[in-house]
Amino acid sequence: MSTRTVSSSRGVDVALHDLGGDGAPLFICHATGFHGRMYAPLATVLSSRYHVDGDFAWQGMADDLLNCMAAVGAERVHAVGHSMGGGALLLAEHGRPGSIIAAYTYEPIVMSAEFIARRGENPMSGPARRRREVFASREEVMWRYASRPPLNLLRADALSLYVQHGFVDLPDGTVQLACRGESEARTFEAEDKLTVELVGSVTMPVVVGVGRAEGDVGPSQIAGPLAAALPHGRLLEYPHLGHFGPFQAPEQVGADILTAFA
Repeated sequence: MSTRTVSSSRGVDVALHDLGGDGAPLFICHATGFHGRMYAPLATVLSSRYHVDGDFAWQGMADDLLNCMAAVGAERVHAVGHSMGGGALLLAEHGRPGSIIAAYTYEPIVMSAEFIARRGENPMSGPARRRREVFASREEVMWRYASRPPLNLLRADALSLYVQHGFVDLPDGTVQLACRGESEARTFEAEDKLTVELVGSVTMPVVVGVGRAEGDVGPSQIAGPLAAALPHGRLLEYPHLGHFGPFQAPEQVGADILTAFA
């Protein structure tokens, strides 16, 4: 695995992780609050057919994806997006049609304008701002996250990668979340998201994966309407998975991605 820095729009530098494989490029756009390296277990499945890149995938984040594609010399790619990452890659295709050959999205954040207007304050912002950020060590983080929901649902290797690469070392020997709570909250609150009313312009094949284990709540509520609004959308349900499906069952999700892109 290697990492490079790519210059994007608005003066932002993006970390682009090469997750391996020898085929055509495939991009993975990660969920809010997580990072590209967590998708290494999923990339292991996909690298049998693709060369997998993970990036910090709203409008600036869509720009990030397009700039990362340019950095590896790819004009068109297959793409995988989880949560925010799914919304960002669909936004990138909306802005520059033809960039994505086909997409697999898992509970992408693409809501109706009506839903956004009546929702009011984003329910994810408060918890993000209250999130504990500093711990004595990565070992303490691992013990805490593995012992309570929701992160105890992650497979051990994905959780270990989150803890290993999702924290920075502080001078006093403690560790701090790399994606600070305020940054996560402001990402949830951003207003330049793609809406269901606009996805008619996204004409490539799109699989919309959705977990049903947590009930019809949160992002799972919008998966069906989104798949129906996409000209070539297809809903794929996972009764035993939740919003963190790609971290819970990377082999199954990876196999479904390969089938979708075949």
